[in-house]
Amino acid sequence: MAFQILINLIIAVTWAFLQNSFTASHFFFGYVVGILILFILRKFLIFDFYMDRVWALVKLLFLFFVELVKSNIDVIKIILSPKLKNKTGIVAVETRLDSKLEITLLAGLISLTPGTISMDFSDNGKTIYIHSLDIPDKEKMIEQIHNTFERAIMEVTK
Repeated sequence: MAFQILINLIIAVTWAFLQNSFTASHFFFGYVVGILILFILRKFLIFDFYMDRVWALVKLLFLFFVELVKSNIDVIKIILSPKLKNKTGIVAVETRLDSKLEITLLAGLISLTPGTISMDFSDNGKTIYIHSLDIPDKEKMIEQIHNTFERAIMEVTK
């Protein structure tokens, strides 16, 4: 992936040199030309196109933003309700992620959403213990974490 970014930057700089204009617009256009060249070459050479990971990262950030807004609304509902009907609890989420970086990213994203916090890891590091302000269904919460954050992290780090 880093090699593709370097080639893309070289193509962009070469484009700016050939245009004899060193403006940001010519560099950006050259960068787009480099992306198109690498996109075409991916069919002839065997490598993963790096923009796929960039797109997966954008999707992860968008997913986090959506979950952040939804969890803020849920916390506001809990705070403003006259009677506390929420069920706080601790959930053990066993993750399918492999590396420590992926598991740490998952724990960080969970902790950054209001109403939840990653408390601890198991000895093997594959289970994250999460405290939540409201857990109506533990299995549904675990499934939601697997289907949202964990799947998006796997797409980024594949």
